[in-house]
Amino acid sequence: MSMSGDDLRLILGIKLKQLRQEKGYSLKELAEKTDLSLSYLSEIEKGKKYPKPEKIIQIARALGISFDELVSTKVDGELNPLTALLDAPLIKEFPFKFFGISPREIVDLVTHSPKEAGAFIRTFLEVGQAYDVRVEQFLFAALRSYQKMHYNYFEELEQAAAQFITERHWPLTPPISSERLQSVLIDEYGYVLDETTLDRYPELQGFRSIWIDSKPPRLLLNPRLLPAQKTFILGREIGFRYLGLQERAVTSSWLKVESFEQVLNNFKASYFSGALFINRELLQQDMAGFFQKERWDGESFLAIMQRYAATPEMFLYRLSQLVPKRFDLPEMFYLRFNNEAGSDVFHLTKELNMTKMLVPHGIGLNEHYCRRWLSISLFKQLAAKQKQGEHPAAIVAAQRSRFIESDAEFFVITVARPLMLTEGANSSISLGFLINDAFKKTVRFWEDPAVPRAEVNETCERCGLSEALCQDRVAPPVIYRQQQQQKTRKRVLQELVNEMKK
Repeated sequence: MSMSGDDLRLILGIKLKQLRQEKGYSLKELAEKTDLSLSYLSEIEKGKKYPKPEKIIQIARALGISFDELVSTKVDGELNPLTALLDAPLIKEFPFKFFGISPREIVDLVTHSPKEAGAFIRTFLEVGQAYDVRVEQFLFAALRSYQKMHYNYFEELEQAAAQFITERHWPLTPPISSERLQSVLIDEYGYVLDETTLDRYPELQGFRSIWIDSKPPRLLLNPRLLPAQKTFILGREIGFRYLGLQERAVTSSWLKVESFEQVLNNFKASYFSGALFINRELLQQDMAGFFQKERWDGESFLAIMQRYAATPEMFLYRLSQLVPKRFDLPEMFYLRFNNEAGSDVFHLTKELNMTKMLVPHGIGLNEHYCRRWLSISLFKQLAAKQKQGEHPAAIVAAQRSRFIESDAEFFVITVARPLMLTEGANSSISLGFLINDAFKKTVRFWEDPAVPRAEVNETCERCGLSEALCQDRVAPPVIYRQQQQQKTRKRVLQELVNEMKK
């Protein structure tokens, strides 16, 4: 196992502290025996300094061990999990700093309670291996947590986009033309924009763009992109350059995740593009007017989206950035599902849940999402229209969804549309707002009687409704039954214990 300098300092510090304590020496006593300062030894134990060979010899002599034994990266049974922890891809890539944690603090757990920590770390690594939890899943989860901490709103990125427009004296009124963005990439950043090469590679048609790190840099654009998608990709590419983001992926969608910095930089560049494309002040004005309508008006909602020449995904995701902060409605979730037109299989491909409630979650979850969800019914409506030869750009609807288990109710807005780069596939994007006092005060149409209501759950497997009460069920409630059996066992056990104590 190859180790970084940081890892070597950490291991030496932990070994030194362990050996010193085994000898019964205080830090002050070891300082006297080695003729080294107490503060210097403390820095070594904290993993902040790695001493020169002559000082290691002094320490080893004072501890009664050899030089090689002290500097060896081999550790005893109690600390064995440490080397596995330091070498684990998760620890190497996980962005601890964004959560106010350092890897050193994780390792300190091993120092203070090596036996207990060893068992914990072994369990942690084994669970990850047993359930095939990939590093990228942790990294995307970390990004979602980072977004939630900031209510998915980042002022510095908003200001960067505003500054970019001001510097070029562009008007704020939408839309921004792709020609302007192309000129920036070509004239300011020396790009070559290629809209023909990708068409020759059918295996790569699912990518919206591919970036080639060459001189000059090249951006391969999928010729089948919608104008709004192309403009967003160009804006994101400018974001990488304007924000000075170096580490990045080659493809527009993830083929391989190599580091959290890639994930974070992609998020920042995409956020910048959205802020460039849809001005926050203008959108806030538009949505303030929309929220004051006495009745839900789907056509007006689509009209606002069309004003910005945005795709449903771009528009609703932009709302997920602005509404929680600008309208003080943080209890919100964003969901994106994909579906092959006419099929009964639905895939959750993106989610951001900023509520305290459990909503459909688990990308790649091998369960059946509740068929009462608005996304599912809109998929069916869209597929029916497509079967009849109609090809709407998007359809929109609203629903009041009450979770059966928690009794929390959400006002859900969903837009469904065909996927341009995947033939025969559709996508739906949903925003759900918790119906609380703040929402009722902000959104006048929250109790519009024309908006249908539905009792929903996460998945069929987790839902306790019988088939008689839910004709939409497509799978038996196996997880729900297991949970109920466990609750019953706990209750009966407690009754037995209480009875025997009498």
